[in-house]
Amino acid sequence: MTINNYKFAGKKAIVRVDFNVPLDENGNITDDTRIRGALPTLKKILEEGGSLIIMSHMGKPKGKVNPKFSLAQIKDAVAAALGRDVKFAEDCANAADAVAALQPGEVLLLENLRFYPEEEGKPVGIDKEDPAYEVAKKEMKESQKAFAKTLASYADCYVNDAFGTAHRKHASTAVIADSFGDDDKMLGYLMEKEVQAVDNILSDIKRPFTAIMGGSKVSTKIGIIENLMDKVDNLILCGGMTYTFAKAQGGKIGLSICEDDKLDLALDIMKKAQEKGVNLVLGSDCIAGDKFSNDANTQVVSSMDIPEGWEGMDAGPVTRESFANVIRTAKTILWNGPAGVFEFDNFSGGSKAIAEAIVEATENGAFSLVGGGDSVACVNKFGLADKVSYVSTGGGALLEAIEGKVLPGVAAIKG
Repeated sequence: MTINNYKFAGKKAIVRVDFNVPLDENGNITDDTRIRGALPTLKKILEEGGSLIIMSHMGKPKGKVNPKFSLAQIKDAVAAALGRDVKFAEDCANAADAVAALQPGEVLLLENLRFYPEEEGKPVGIDKEDPAYEVAKKEMKESQKAFAKTLASYADCYVNDAFGTAHRKHASTAVIADSFGDDDKMLGYLMEKEVQAVDNILSDIKRPFTAIMGGSKVSTKIGIIENLMDKVDNLILCGGMTYTFAKAQGGKIGLSICEDDKLDLALDIMKKAQEKGVNLVLGSDCIAGDKFSNDANTQVVSSMDIPEGWEGMDAGPVTRESFANVIRTAKTILWNGPAGVFEFDNFSGGSKAIAEAIVEATENGAFSLVGGGDSVACVNKFGLADKVSYVSTGGGALLEAIEGKVLPGVAAIKG
């Protein structure tokens, strides 16, 4: 079943969204991207005369009630976004009365699902090494099924629109789907777009295909890099992982971030790229700072010869141009991870150069997918989010999908 085909009139729909939005110390939302992303799905249900039950997690309360992570803090923001009143159920597992009172066109927001350990399905307070852990794990799986059935009992249909948690087999993202027939469970608009965007990257490739992988550690991206190695024409590796590659080749990297236990892995990636005919592009120069601060003294140096007491903080001018030249000719582009410490304005130039080259390629007909929290923050910071083909809301889910892994939240509905 698709959300476009379903008739919501007179039905109660329970929708899993990802409203895990960042809050300041006063509980105010600092970035409402995820709320805005879910609006097409939520409004479709309401405008057709359905009753809407919204469920989400926030933060990591680890199975305990914690006011710091209460969704009550965002109720008014959700109401403003939807343009109608939103009721609130203070206990997501005891909301039957509130659901029963819900009329067509009305909205009920459930309290944080992760206040219950059953949502994630992990035993709480037992170490994995404890012999009792496996028993507790089995018991928790049964409790998780019961919790999911309780949530399912509130509604006639289930919609999953939380791509950010699609890689987790949680009660609300996957297990709940077992309580609904194929005609009463579906992906929301946001999920459909995310799944299609990943499919464009992995299945419907227009060449050349260029992937840009950034961030501090090569170890966190190894699964993606290896999967992409059979698909891409160009692979740009940037950010902190640059210095692991530099050191692996005998370079001097000063105080730069480096995974000393991954030097052999870096050399292996370089070898595989050569064997597979992939154009591996690494930074040749960098902007080094004498301290990890926006106001650090800086100098442009070779990535292979960073002075003692200095650390690589951003891609240098030659590197920026070589990256941009490769990106501009691409027809399919994937960007995950910044080229430097972009949070500091003085070290955001490398990431901005990548973003601008992606925009230029997109204007020339390329399909560009930007995903992962830092890359999304980059395009938002530079005001370029609406100039790329697609900005993914899912960090871990996107990466696992690109790695070729099955996402439980998608499989539970699509099979």
